[in-house]
Amino acid sequence: MDPFDDRSPIYLQIADQIREGILSGELQEESQIMSTTQYATTYRINPATAAKAMNLLVDDGLITKRRGLGMFVAEGAHAQLVRELRSGFFQETLQPALDRAGMLGITADDLIDYIRGTSS
Repeated sequence: MDPFDDRSPIYLQIADQIREGILSGELQEESQIMSTTQYATTYRINPATAAKAMNLLVDDGLITKRRGLGMFVAEGAHAQLVRELRSGFFQETLQPALDRAGMLGITADDLIDYIRGTSS
């Protein structure tokens, strides 16, 4: 089974998988992640593709390279991702949902009741 789809470049999908691992806690800060060679071998992709994903994450400050040791999740990576994704969540996800709710006549009280009912 191919872990990648055709919707976006493979290197972006690898970077997203690592981001999700950091966000979920599956990949802990300071823990080692698979090397570019391991990604290339495991998923049968070009090593340059895996390296492009890793370099993107290094540039974003989410992983670090330790010469002779490998790639590691950077200290503070989880908090950084939460900050970035939280602001995007309100603008890209929540606001359109609130706009749609308004068109459907759903009130703020309806939304609050729903949220309280699903979070208990």
